[in-house]
Amino acid sequence: MIVVMVVALMSFMGVLTETSLNVSFPALMQQFHVSLSTVQWVTAGYLLTAALVMLTSAYMKRRFTNRALFVTSACLFIIGDIMCGAAPAYWVLLLGRLIQAGCVGLCTPLMVNIILDVVPRHKLGTYLGIANLIILVAPALGPTFGGTVVAFASWRMIFWIPLPFAMILLLLGQRRIKQYTPTQHYAFDWLRFGILAAALICLIVGINALGDAHWLTFGGLFLLSLMLVWWFYRLSQHATRALFDLAVFKNQAFLFSFLPYIMLQFANVGINFLVPNYVQAVFGATSLIGGLVLLPGSLFNGFGQPVYGWMLDRFGGKLPLYLGDALFTLALASMAIAGSRMGVVGVTTAYMIFAIGRSMAFGNSVAYGLKHMPQQLQNDANALYNTGQQVTGALGTTVLALLMGSVHRSGNTHAQNIAAGSAIAFSLLVIFGIGIFILFHKLVNLPESKNS
Repeated sequence: MIVVMVVALMSFMGVLTETSLNVSFPALMQQFHVSLSTVQWVTAGYLLTAALVMLTSAYMKRRFTNRALFVTSACLFIIGDIMCGAAPAYWVLLLGRLIQAGCVGLCTPLMVNIILDVVPRHKLGTYLGIANLIILVAPALGPTFGGTVVAFASWRMIFWIPLPFAMILLLLGQRRIKQYTPTQHYAFDWLRFGILAAALICLIVGINALGDAHWLTFGGLFLLSLMLVWWFYRLSQHATRALFDLAVFKNQAFLFSFLPYIMLQFANVGINFLVPNYVQAVFGATSLIGGLVLLPGSLFNGFGQPVYGWMLDRFGGKLPLYLGDALFTLALASMAIAGSRMGVVGVTTAYMIFAIGRSMAFGNSVAYGLKHMPQQLQNDANALYNTGQQVTGALGTTVLALLMGSVHRSGNTHAQNIAAGSAIAFSLLVIFGIGIFILFHKLVNLPESKNS
């Protein structure tokens, strides 16, 4: 358990700096004289790099030892941290963030892979819940930590404060992390990786263009992304080098857990952007109140993880998956129907219910899927779970932001237009909730022979 906590805390450090830095954008723009669209790449580039590294996690697990992967990830965090903290120019800050992304890209899959190696299947939900607790608390604390540091010191302290803790974790990891499965030499498939990386880059850049209403750019890049994915698929039919095994998509336990997982992540990241802006635009709340609206739900999201995982181990999949999706869907339906009349307290309560339901279903969809698929597919599945989470998270913010600002009725006030656009966004996620229920129903009713 100590080993899992060390690896999870390293991931926590990466997520904490990521979410903390978001509140420092105005300070970064002023210091480095860059635009908002430029400074956003310290987050977008970070997420993209983390996703690309996660794509390789199945290969990394088979090729390198757990200790080597952890030490590499910790060193990447420390090097990137020093570069960012001392950055004399924007490009140095961006390069430091891209290097730091390797930490989360390596550590998050490594944490799950170690759990899969040492934890019995009947306790998988509980242990994954404890590990997720450490990582999911970081997004709740990040904005508060970052805002406090920027207000009372400098944005550079966002990087200098975690540095000694990262060094301590590096020393602990070197001593405590062991190898539980043998490693083997594999030839890495650089061609397929490059094609898939290019597809993801086109998709993320296209999404950012969509956020600036550059529809033609988005359409061209999206089409190119689809063509690259098709090329990747064709090459994978006869691939002899290692990346990850597409056969995992033929496993129903993976497919019916992966799709709800990425839909829940899409909703989570998008709503975390939408709700603070919603209460400010519709109810005239301050930015401080906008941030605090998320706090109760975020705390339940993180600290509830061990309980939600225990529910899966104790009662099976139906209770936490169905209940989680029901809370998720009902909270979103209430905001779609009556959000503009709920007030700040009502929206805070609805978001808390949403967060509890989303969190209950989110972690358990992965735990249930991993429990019910062959062991030889678990590393590949883990790589795709993590990569899908990163990519759909980037999609969620852009799509919901577009829907939020999509209504421009001349007879309405700005607040009324934002409320109407947000109702469309909430309604889209209600449809997601219904789709997730159908997928969960298929997942928990798979015949035993299909699950293993």
